[in-house]
Amino acid sequence: MSTAPSPLPPVAPEVLAEAVENLTARLRKKLDAAIEGCAAGSPAAEPAPDGSIGLRFGADAVVTLRPGPGGAVTTAEQAVCSCLLAPRCLHRAAVLGAAPLADATPTEADAEPEPVAETEAGAEAGAEPHTSAPAAALAAAAQPAVPEEPAPAEPVPARALTAAQTAAAAALWRAAAEALAAGATAGGAVVQAELLRAAHTARLAGLPRAEAAALRLVRGLRAARERSGTHRLADLTAAFRELLHTAAVLASGSADPALAGSARRAYRPGGSLRVHGLCREPVLSATGYGGVVTHLLAPDGGRYSVSDVRPGGLARARGAGSASVALGGAVLDHAGLARGGLRIAGATVSPDGRLGAGRGVQATPLPGIRWTEEPVAALFARPAAEAVAAQLADPDPDAAGPALLGCDVTVVGAAGEDLLVREIRAGQAPAAPLLRLRAAHPHPELPHGENLRRIAAHPGLALRVLGRPDLDRAATLRPLAVGPVPDAEHTLRLPDEWFGRADLGYERLQGSHFPPGAAPGAGPRPADPGPDPLADAPLWRVRRLLETGVAGGRRAVAETARGSGSQAAYGPLRRAGFTTAAELATALAAEADRRPRDAFGRLTDPSADGYARAWLSAATHLAAAERSLVAASWA
Repeated sequence: MSTAPSPLPPVAPEVLAEAVENLTARLRKKLDAAIEGCAAGSPAAEPAPDGSIGLRFGADAVVTLRPGPGGAVTTAEQAVCSCLLAPRCLHRAAVLGAAPLADATPTEADAEPEPVAETEAGAEAGAEPHTSAPAAALAAAAQPAVPEEPAPAEPVPARALTAAQTAAAAALWRAAAEALAAGATAGGAVVQAELLRAAHTARLAGLPRAEAAALRLVRGLRAARERSGTHRLADLTAAFRELLHTAAVLASGSADPALAGSARRAYRPGGSLRVHGLCREPVLSATGYGGVVTHLLAPDGGRYSVSDVRPGGLARARGAGSASVALGGAVLDHAGLARGGLRIAGATVSPDGRLGAGRGVQATPLPGIRWTEEPVAALFARPAAEAVAAQLADPDPDAAGPALLGCDVTVVGAAGEDLLVREIRAGQAPAAPLLRLRAAHPHPELPHGENLRRIAAHPGLALRVLGRPDLDRAATLRPLAVGPVPDAEHTLRLPDEWFGRADLGYERLQGSHFPPGAAPGAGPRPADPGPDPLADAPLWRVRRLLETGVAGGRRAVAETARGSGSQAAYGPLRRAGFTTAAELATALAAEADRRPRDAFGRLTDPSADGYARAWLSAATHLAAAERSLVAASWA
């Protein structure tokens, strides 16, 4: 079931962790039930004229939240209760536990000086990043028409991890291991508070990447326990894997300091840039943010983007596509930029390729280029399988997501909500596999799905597609824009003002945009997607075991080791060649059931470290195996 937005203000993780830590053991046992009552609206939140929010528990207890200027409760003094046990009372902890978690606030450790030109402190808060840029894109080519080109910033040398950082990572590992052993069903407020306290320690030690992973896990545990419509067991499993992996590597003391992450999106000087529009992408997040990201390309192949993401939800996402571009005084909207270009003086660029709009940035509009012209044409010249294999083989831990790729395809037909296509390969290349085009955003008010359904009604249509590969699914591409294939007869016929492409998230394809009649050799036969190498592989047995542990904890995994067919269950894995996966799954089940006790029945090894390491080994191997199958599905 879905949950309504909370009327309570966000609460800083360390404030909630401290409130839970101050409770007695007797009150901690009642905390989960009290939080459920607050989340269900009992007692009801009562806003006051001064901006505070009060919740009354009986006649003698009122919890008052007084958010700070940022709208969040960031200190313990901003949450008070009038009962005699305050601040160590159940009322206060329950209200704080029912409130949403706030994002991390800057600390002195976060504010360490860096050789940056500026920091866009409030840009796109809470929004997911969309594009990444290669490191070479931070030093753009000089343009003779733009004077006084600033020199690119020198890279910051990596520093070794400190003792405080390794200690914080070890504490985060222990908290994550205990949460994994408990599982989502037992991962209540006390378990989450231990994670939040460890996350706060990691932030103070300068480990923002580990802290962010811990906060994602806590939010996932909350969604699972609330049975929220946004909860997916696969996402929670991935959150556990990411946090355990990050904490284990950092705690080893031999990690690359880059794994610590960056607390801020620092914008560095990019010199003078000339960029050309590729397409627009609507942004709509579950946290209420909406907007647009316009993807850009430089002559040297560097990937950039201009984003405009703010609170506002669906209405903001739909309207931002034609909003003005706030960059250096350029007189362009996002629709014009997606089909035009910019010459930028004094550019500032974030590590993931976002262009900053700070002081000193000047931008002049440029004529656009078509997808058939360089450098955009190079995106469609590279085989899709080669581009996907490169992304899978060289994952960047700080990358914002899969890079855009382009390909020319022939429409085969619909397969459920997906569109089946086959890549057009030149020369004597082997026959291309079927690819699935899946809506980049499933919201019914955005035209992604409607456009794909219209295209599916024209089998044999030649189509040029620009999108983002879904690296978690076999041969799946999420298209952002489409256009006609050069020199193809049966292809799209778009208006001249669209400049040879249609943004699937903003423009709606009509009947006049398609060629008349049917393509030669294209009949009304139903589309057969064929076998799915990822879904058909017996790796689902390992995935089910891992997800069983995430949902039910160590005890649920141990039950699988006691069954009569536990050993035979992994026989299909061995017969299919996944011997290592079978051995790791067997070892995980055995470790879950290993609970040695002394003569008095007490556990001699109560630590969850061994179980967590066995689970992480199986999860890491599964992720690598699935990525190999995804890469093979594109070939």
